Amino acid sequence: MLDKEFKYYLDHQSELLPLYDGKYVMIVGDKVVGAFNSIGEAYYNGKDRFGLGNFLVQLCTPGDSAYTVTYRSRVSF
Repeated sequence: MLDKEFKYYLDHQSELLPLYDGKYVMIVGDKVVGAFNSIGEAYYNGKDRFGLGNFLVQLCTPGDSAYTVTYRSRVSF
């Protein structure tokens, strides 16, 4: 779905970090089309400009903490 946009972020993270550290970047295709202070601001701007499902909002931070999610469960098998 948004694989191209996420790959762009991963491939260019080191270049984007000095420009957008701590901002939510909006990516369409292989281009950053906006940077925002909050995820809500980015989401509504993207929805209005591009329609849902046509843009990626990613928090620009060093490392992988902003896009790595770990789920833990008390249930064991």
